[in-house]
Amino acid sequence: MAAILDFEVIYPSGRITVSKMAEESGLTENDIRALTVCEGFPVLADGEHEWELALRAAQVVLERAAVPLSAIRTVIYAGTGEWDIPFWSPAAKVAHELGIEGAYCFEIVNYCNAVTAAIQYGTDQVDARPDGYVLVLGGDRVSTMLDYSDPGAKELFNQGDAASAVLISASGQGIAEMLGAKMRTDPSWCDYYTGVREGEQLIIRRHGLRDGLGEAYLENFTGLIRELLSSLGKNPTDISYLLVTHGDRRVHQRLLSAMELPTTKSVFNYEHLGHMGGADTLIAMNDLISDGRLRCGDLVLHATSALGFSWGVMAMEYVGR
Repeated sequence: MAAILDFEVIYPSGRITVSKMAEESGLTENDIRALTVCEGFPVLADGEHEWELALRAAQVVLERAAVPLSAIRTVIYAGTGEWDIPFWSPAAKVAHELGIEGAYCFEIVNYCNAVTAAIQYGTDQVDARPDGYVLVLGGDRVSTMLDYSDPGAKELFNQGDAASAVLISASGQGIAEMLGAKMRTDPSWCDYYTGVREGEQLIIRRHGLRDGLGEAYLENFTGLIRELLSSLGKNPTDISYLLVTHGDRRVHQRLLSAMELPTTKSVFNYEHLGHMGGADTLIAMNDLISDGRLRCGDLVLHATSALGFSWGVMAMEYVGR
């Protein structure tokens, strides 16, 4: 059975604050805090590149795992698709810097749900070819695509940046065994947000205001969780922890309530972190491990979502670090 051998998350050196967002948008600091909850969080600094953060995360993981570079068959870079440099392969760049030769390197674009899709793809790969490893890199740079001077874009002001690396193996050794995943997209929301070129910068703009997105989140998340649990012969009472994309604390709380799970069965980092892209649930998982809250055999679900709009739920059984 495929397993997550190890993972790491790296934060950028920059920081955005409530006071800075309020100053640029003309909104009050309390207006901003209602969305961000915290006073500030990490974002890419001027001149800082997301692929370099992903490289650092991969270096940490590979050093800890002591896996021969020649055994890594696939390198996947997952994220928004707006890479640091146009028309290139960040997956290939990181592989080259690591000294990985002969691997197939490519990108998966599904925004903050891309890491989930890449891990599922990687799981399928090692199940089919158990003599190799898959390296999944997560990289989002959404903060660089926000217009803080536009108060109409405030729903996105909690977007931070982080990079991650996940090493997948065919053995059951490592942090967690992968049990399965379910994903779906509601195409009717595909152009609710789009990128718009303004000069040399790509800016995310919302097109109008439409009701029902909160309900779509709840319906899709609960549906996918139930589908996945059913396929595993499990039920909600078997869930040890449900980790959720850090997009909206209210949706997070409503999802737990809908699944009849107490808040103690999740991780809430809203007081000190924004939405760190596809790394959110990995950050939460690492917190559980660091705090000693996970036990061998615990069932952990990762519920992720993205613009587009897509939703995904991964199930894994904790083995230990």
